Amino acid sequence: MSSEANGAESRNEQLTRNVNELLGELRVAQAGVQILFGFLLAVVFTSQFREASGLEKSLHMTAVLLASVSTALLTAPAVWHRVLFRAGLRAEILRVGNRSVLIGLVCLAAAVTVTVALIAKVVYGFVAMAAFVAVVGVLFGVLWFVVPARLGRRGR
Repeated sequence: MSSEANGAESRNEQLTRNVNELLGELRVAQAGVQILFGFLLAVVFTSQFREASGLEKSLHMTAVLLASVSTALLTAPAVWHRVLFRAGLRAEILRVGNRSVLIGLVCLAAAVTVTVALIAKVVYGFVAMAAFVAVVGVLFGVLWFVVPARLGRRGR
């Protein structure tokens, strides 16, 4: 009797499903980081950016670097899957890919937060920048990490 017939999945089927789920989840995060990266690239070529303060230019470059690192980390598992497709390394791709994605998501959250800081600084000033950074940083932290940790504890 096949594993499908009795409702259980083999280890290979489970790994294949888990890798496919990881790659599917990455599509959402990659879209977000690509849109953010495009926005950050476009900003540099505006006349207003040339007149930006040193702090504003530093915030921008920090956001660009964080978005770049996030892009690299979030796309790596898809590349590994393609490069190692027939090598029988799904478990390793999944283990290392999960870490890469989590670090990439932290970088994405930081890039979004720094971008919000830049916009708030330009539009409203330094005090508003600090307030917006606190709100956005806490929002990401709670929704992306605190809530799942609590749900995980309840599930056990």
